[in-house]
Amino acid sequence: MFTLSEEQTLLRDAARGFVADKMPISHLRRLRDSANGDGFDRSLWAEIAAMGWTGVIVPEEYGGVALGYGGLGLILEQMGATLAPSPLLSTALIAPAGLMLSGDAAAQSHFLPAIVSGEAIWALAVDERAHHHGDGFAARIDAGKVTGAKRFVADGHIADFLLVATGQGLAIIDAKADRVAITRLTTVDSRGGADIVFDAAPTLAVLQGPRLIEQVLDRARIGLAAEMLGQAEAAFAQTAEYLKTRTQFGQLIGSFQGLQHRAAKMLVELELTRSCVLAALAALDGLDTDDKIAEAASLAKARAGDTLHAVTNEMVQMHGGIGMTDAHDSGLYLKRARVAEALYGSPGYHRNRFASLNGF
Repeated sequence: MFTLSEEQTLLRDAARGFVADKMPISHLRRLRDSANGDGFDRSLWAEIAAMGWTGVIVPEEYGGVALGYGGLGLILEQMGATLAPSPLLSTALIAPAGLMLSGDAAAQSHFLPAIVSGEAIWALAVDERAHHHGDGFAARIDAGKVTGAKRFVADGHIADFLLVATGQGLAIIDAKADRVAITRLTTVDSRGGADIVFDAAPTLAVLQGPRLIEQVLDRARIGLAAEMLGQAEAAFAQTAEYLKTRTQFGQLIGSFQGLQHRAAKMLVELELTRSCVLAALAALDGLDTDDKIAEAASLAKARAGDTLHAVTNEMVQMHGGIGMTDAHDSGLYLKRARVAEALYGSPGYHRNRFASLNGF
């Protein structure tokens, strides 16, 4: 069920090579220390688009390569491994998903080619409170204009276009419009974000569907879970390597039974998380029902959040004193983990949602 095709294997290997060469974790450090306001490298974004990653789920008629969510999930996993900062999730997964699920042919023809070419960066503006919520939006559309406020918008500070969740559907808004006020946020993971206020901002289009916002959010959650899986696996790999090389009291610390048990528990959790993420991606490409996709999305996001939280905590602790310093990468993994855990719903949110979806 989860065997990679030849195309997927090539895509994964290409992504692994690119991020290792062009976007290692030192790349994130350079962006952070240079006070890059964007939080990502625009020249590398152009390379990503040239490789076709921005069109992985987009149909060929709009310039995409139509390799499905499983293909894009492989790329996101590799980018998670090195904490590679880019608007790939927002632009190449969330925005195309909204456009394609809506069935709005005019909007697809107008916006998808610029997404594939890398010319346009998108962001999803959904949350209005301190914690994630997937419905009951106060933002409204009146006479083709949006009024309301959104908080903690990932990539909102760099977006050219915004998908705005409202009570009447997903509104597409030009992020540079006069009646859009964007306040840039400094986030702990150094990627940035924005709080955004819409004061009768004109819409370019309104995407509608019975469960469109929920459908888009579930795809965002699954894509983010894939990124989190890659991050957790890389954090574990670095920690396991340290256990094999660090000596204390005249012997390798990996020989201590207590640390072996903790490492074994992490490995089990990682395997469970991988199964959940792959099942969720397969559900999207297998065109499962919305209910099944919703269950798979919440299961994957909850499992990825719990696992990433545990592995990054262990990464800091098992590295001892050096794990507490900025010179070591442990802190960068932990900080990104805390942001990713909360984005599009915490593990607690998704455990409760999964239970509700199953009648509990």
